[in-house]
Amino acid sequence: MTTALPAQKTGHDHWLRIAREIADDLATDAVDREQAGKPPLDEVARLREAGLLTVPALSGHGTGDVGGPDWRTAYAVVRTISAADGAIGYLLGCHYFLSSSARFFAGPALATRVEQESAARQWCWGGGLVSCGPSPRLTSTAHGYVLDGRQSCVTGAGIADRLVVRATGAGIGDPLAVLVDPAHPGVVYVDDENTFGQRLAAGGSVEFDSVPVTEDDVFGSLSADEGALTPFAGLAAPTARLVSVQFCLGVAEGLLAEVREYSRVAHSSWQLSAEQPWPGGPSRDPYVLSVYGELTVAARSASALADQAVEALGRGFARGEDLDDDECAEIAVLASVAESAASRAVQEITGRALDVIGARAALLRHGFDRFWRNARTHTLREPVADRLREVGDYFLNGAHPPFTIPS
Repeated sequence: MTTALPAQKTGHDHWLRIAREIADDLATDAVDREQAGKPPLDEVARLREAGLLTVPALSGHGTGDVGGPDWRTAYAVVRTISAADGAIGYLLGCHYFLSSSARFFAGPALATRVEQESAARQWCWGGGLVSCGPSPRLTSTAHGYVLDGRQSCVTGAGIADRLVVRATGAGIGDPLAVLVDPAHPGVVYVDDENTFGQRLAAGGSVEFDSVPVTEDDVFGSLSADEGALTPFAGLAAPTARLVSVQFCLGVAEGLLAEVREYSRVAHSSWQLSAEQPWPGGPSRDPYVLSVYGELTVAARSASALADQAVEALGRGFARGEDLDDDECAEIAVLASVAESAASRAVQEITGRALDVIGARAALLRHGFDRFWRNARTHTLREPVADRLREVGDYFLNGAHPPFTIPS
């Protein structure tokens, strides 16, 4: 297993190389692991040993050079891992966002302290800031707060070292981002997400029973009300949406790579036999070539839009507290455009790519179905219609997208 180098000796190319090595490692048993559906403790250990849990923290939340080990690097890592194992790629992407959440919602000093401790201990972060029914309640005490209730839609709930959840303060009403140590006996993981995809994302619900929370554990408001958040805090939404984008692109590219290799191997074996399903083999079949051409265009078009959105986000981080509402809205719209394109691309690719293989694509030993199941589970949670409505409202009426964090 590869061990990460000291931060000053690392950069984008280094982390991408490490990600490819881990992706190759995950790909060797991806089908068996996905079918077993066990908690991804071993997979997280591989990521931790390679140093991949600390990537965004290396450059102070990506506020420095866009070419450094910042969010551009983190997104490339998520995409690379997702191509080999979509659930683990998404788990890692959520970890990156949640481990950086204090930078958006808390003060700079607290955010720096949290990020430094997380990087030093290589914590794996899980949680969920999306509104999925009633949120846990945060009640004041003589020594801080206690958290009670239940949070649904929690990624990494069963394996995380730290959780960031959405809570409602008693007498306040506004939702808050709250840090919780899942080792406390009052925190109980509920494995209630028996989904057909994303089986290794360790999703589920978490119940809280009088869990102590300190002042520093309350990062800040998640209110979607106009003016409640600074424009910089508003960048949390497109940052999280671009995790979704990279996951979708990684899954799409991973399946395309696997079916291409299968087609090439199958073509070679057919050339050595007297029986060929069509003249000239699959590499010359007009239908197969047309499908691969269409899917390549879909993947590369979505990738180009994603690159534009990532570059815009990098410029937004560089602006820092000088960022204004209009600039934040433009970045959010670009992220929604990219997510719409990536969502459509991954659904088309994971559905149609198997058509060129035919009936043999249904064999479980190939594991082609896991790409579709992982992608479809995710896109059901993040309907593309919501993003398209935001983009259309911005285009026609100049309306700023509402502040929403994806699940």
